Formats: sequence, C-alpha cells, structure tokens
Amino acid sequence: MPLVRFRPARIPPTQHASLVLDEVWLDHDGVDALCGVSLTVRRGAVTAISGPNGSGKSTLLAVLAGLLVPRRGTATLPQGVSTALVVQRSEVSDRLPLTVHDVVSMGRWAEAGLLRRLTASDRRTIDECIGIVGLAGYEGRPLRALSGGQRQRVFLAQGLARRADVVLLDEPTTGLDADTRAVAAEVLVAEKARGAAVVCVSHDQVVLGVADRMIRLEGGRVVSDAVQG
Repeated sequence: MPLVRFRPARIPPTQHASLVLDEVWLDHDGVDALCGVSLTVRRGAVTAISGPNGSGKSTLLAVLAGLLVPRRGTATLPQGVSTALVVQRSEVSDRLPLTVHDVVSMGRWAEAGLLRRLTASDRRTIDECIGIVGLAGYEGRPLRALSGGQRQRVFLAQGLARRADVVLLDEPTTGLDADTRAVAAEVLVAEKARGAAVVCVSHDQVVLGVADRMIRLEGGRVVSDAVQG
C-alpha cells in the first residue's frame, strides 16, 4: 500500500507532551495493524481518531494505554503520568451486586489502593463524577437495573474519577442514545479543561465536533492529521 503524504498538525509549543509514539509497528498474528505510526499527544486538548474498520484505531489506543508493546519503534509516557481507559459499553455480569457508586469508586482504586478506605476527598470526587454524567440520585442503583446508555455513563464516570493525566476512550457512544452522546462530548470538554490529554476513537459527529485535532488511520497508517479551527 503506498504511503499517503500529508502535513503534520501543528500543536502550540506551550502545551506539554504527554505521550509520544515514534515509528511504531505492531502486528496481530503476523498481520501489521500499525505501520510506522508517529505522533505526539499533548495535554489540554481533545484528539479524535477515526478510520474504517480494521484501520488500527483500537490497536493504537491500546498502545497509548500501555496494553500493547510495539514490535518496532517506541511509545514513551513520561514518568509519573497516569492514564485511564474507558472501553466501549463495558460488560459486567448481572450476578455481581454492584451499584453505580461501587463501579465509579473503582476509579479511585489506583490512588487509594484496594485495602485503603476512601477518603472524604475520594468520596467528593466520586459524587462529582456521578453528577457530571447526569446520574446524581442513582448512586445506590444496581448496575443491572440500568439501561445501556446509563451503564456507559457509569463507566465514563469511573474514568473521570481516576483523575488521570491521559484519558483514552474507545467508541464510547456507539449505539447509544442522543443524551448519552451529548454527555460523552461534555465529558471530553471537561477533561480537556482540567488539563488532561484526551484521545477518543469515534465516528460520532457529536464527539468529533468538540475535538481539537483529527487523526485518520487507514491500513495502520496515519493518512491525515489536522488541527480543528
């Protein structure tokens, strides 16, 4: 496949880099999923990643999250920078007696640890994040009693509660109602305002409308990279 040439996006130099990929190659079962991808993700901005099925979007997100190690090239995350990954419509067994508050509380475990009690600050963060996604008053509801859109809001709130430096989202609004899609877009803007580096794989025009930067993948390669005006 011929390499498509393009002019890389210009990001203001005042923003500090959070993640740097340099000539990253990664394969699945011998088939290249990423082919020499280089990019810098910076804090205080929303970066949207789009492309056809099989273009490498979710693989790229997994590399940014540190879940996959490149075959060649490097993925650099500065020391002390934390990440949170919100996956698409996370499935939780209905047999687990988890409430909305329980699930969002898990976002604080990285800070609190499994064996330490949540502090008053942790509880305020949890309540705030539940409110941001429009589920105030649902704290005691079992997760199994919620609609698909409400469940996804819970997992958005869990990601928010992490208070991570880098927030990664994989198709957070696929197949969901308009209200939840609008909430997801608002979450991206709120995390950007907090100073996080936000990266979202999406085709949703509501989500793409709040992006500062648009990256498109095809065949595992970055074919366009543009700053939104």
